[in-house]
This record gives sequence, C-alpha cells and structure tokens, in this order.
Amino acid sequence: MIFQKAADRKAPLACEMEKPTPDIEVRESSIHGRGLFATRNFEAGELIGTYEGSRATENGIYVLWVEDFDGSFYGVHGENELRYLNHSSKPNADFDDELLYASLCIKAGEEICFHYGEDWEDIE
Repeated sequence: MIFQKAADRKAPLACEMEKPTPDIEVRESSIHGRGLFATRNFEAGELIGTYEGSRATENGIYVLWVEDFDGSFYGVHGENELRYLNHSSKPNADFDDELLYASLCIKAGEEICFHYGEDWEDIE
C-alpha cells in the first residue's frame, strides 16, 4: 500500500498537465525487480512525470494512494512507466498529487525512487 500526502496544494501549471518528455526508462533494479531510471539529468523541483491510470477503490500492486483536498484518499492504479518506482528511505523524488517531481538533482542513469509512506519507515 502506497500512501502519498501532497505537501503543497497548489494547482498544477498548464504546462505540467501536459505529458512531459519521456526522459525515463524501465530497467532492472538493484533495489527490487524493475525500476524507473533517468535518461537525462533532472534538476531539483523539475517535473519528471504523471502517475497515470484508472481510479482504484482497493489496494493492489501499482496503486498509489493520494490524499485529496478534503483529507480523504483515492487510489490510482498505475498504467504507465511510473508504476515501477521503487521505495527508498533516501528518495530523490516526491509526489504532489499524481505529479512526480525531482526532490534532489538526479543524474542520467540514476534510479528514481520515492518514500512509500509511514508503513515503510524502517525499510531501506
């Protein structure tokens, strides 16, 4: 189960609602199975992509849980490459709703990871 609470409740810019250039790829990961990797450098704060998929009402593999404006949660069943994001206790990316941003500078070839949430606090 992945829970994500957006830290900043600003509305996305019009350019952020469009699909970004696909500067990511899925490859074998030393963390777990497959992972998501940068194919170019990303600056901190830069949009990486959007977690796209259908709404989910039950937990399952590749479901991202997002806190809505009213404090309730809704699930998104990942259907694009972002579903291969792995967990890290030292993440280099973070979600704002379904939008994934680099929280640190990410170099080409580096795996992109985010923290899955409080249930994963003790897991590297």
